[in-house]
Amino acid sequence: MHNRSFDIVGGGRKSHKIFDDIISVENLLSAWSEFKRGKMNKSDVCDFSFCLENNLFDLHQRLAEKTYLPNKYEFFYVKDPKLRPIHKASVKDRVVFQAVFRVLYHVFDKKFIFDSYSCRFNKGTHIGVKRLAKFTRSASKNNHQTIYALKCDIKKFFYNIDHDILLNLIKKEIKDKDTLDLVSKIINSFHTATNKGLPLGNVTSQLFANIYLNELDQFVKHVLKEKYYIRYCDDFIVLHKDKRHLQNIVIRLNNFLQTKLSLALHPNKISVRKTNQGIDFLGYVILPHHIVLRTKTKQRMIRKLRQKQSLLRVGVITRESFDQTLQSYLGLFKHCKNEWMKEWVWSLFG
Repeated sequence: MHNRSFDIVGGGRKSHKIFDDIISVENLLSAWSEFKRGKMNKSDVCDFSFCLENNLFDLHQRLAEKTYLPNKYEFFYVKDPKLRPIHKASVKDRVVFQAVFRVLYHVFDKKFIFDSYSCRFNKGTHIGVKRLAKFTRSASKNNHQTIYALKCDIKKFFYNIDHDILLNLIKKEIKDKDTLDLVSKIINSFHTATNKGLPLGNVTSQLFANIYLNELDQFVKHVLKEKYYIRYCDDFIVLHKDKRHLQNIVIRLNNFLQTKLSLALHPNKISVRKTNQGIDFLGYVILPHHIVLRTKTKQRMIRKLRQKQSLLRVGVITRESFDQTLQSYLGLFKHCKNEWMKEWVWSLFG
C-alpha cells in the first residue's frame, strides 16, 4: 500500500507535481506488484512479466514523453449472476491505472465522508453491513422505535458518468496539468454515449466513481442533513423515523442527481420499508437482532461451488484452487448468523 502523503492543495496555492510520482519507475513497479496478485496464471500477465524490466521502462518513457495512449478495450460478458458487460484493458494500461490510483487515492480519499464503503481501504461490504446494523440499532433506540429505510439505486451509474463533470471535479483538487492530461486520457479512453461512461472493473473507475458520488454524499449529509446515511457504490440507504420524510427527499435526491451529475435514480429500485422487516444490503439482510445471508447470495454461492467442483473432478483446476474458493465463501458466514448453513456447505464441499 502506497502511504506517501502529497502536498496537493487547492485554492490557488502551488501543488507538488504529482505527475512525477505517478510515472516514476518505483511507483510503476509497485503498481505492477499490486496488479499481478492472483493473475499470474493469465497468459497476458505472464507475457508482460517475461520482459518486465523493459516493459516498465518503456511505460515510464512514454509517460514521461507524454506519448502514452491507452489501447482499445477487449469486450465480453460475464454472468454474475446476470450478464454484465466487461471492458478489459491491456496489462500495460492496467499497470498505468494502478499507478495513477496509488497516488490519487490519497489525495481524494480524505475528502470522502466516513460512511462511503465501496473500494476504500479499511472499508468494504462487511464493514458497511455492520455499520448499517449499528445505524438501525441507534436510530430505533435498540429496536424500541419504528424506523424506516429508504433504499435507492442509481440507474446505469457507470455508463452514465459524464466525463466533463468528472474532470471538473478532479480539477478541484489536482492542479498539475500533466496529471490532468493523463487522467483525461484514461477517462476518454472509454465511452458508451457522447462523452459518458466508465468501464466496469478498472481500479481508476472505482476511484472516479467515488469522486463523482462524493457530491451526492456531501449533499445528503450537509444539505439534507441526514444523520443515518450509508453508500456503497451506487446503492445507498437513508434511515429515518418518518416515512413521509423519506418519501419526500426522493424528489430532492433525484433533482440533485439530474441537475448536478446528469444521473437518475432507478425508478424500480426505490423502496421505503420498516427496518424490522429486514434491510437487504450488499448480499446480506439486516434484521433487528442479527444479520443473515440473502437467499440469492446463498444460491449463487452453491451454484458457483458446484461449478468449481465439476472443474476439479475433470482436472481443470487444482484442489488448492478449489479450497481457496471454498474458504472465501465460508468467510461470508463470519459476518452473519448462518452457522447451520456453514456446516451444511462444508459437509457438501469440504
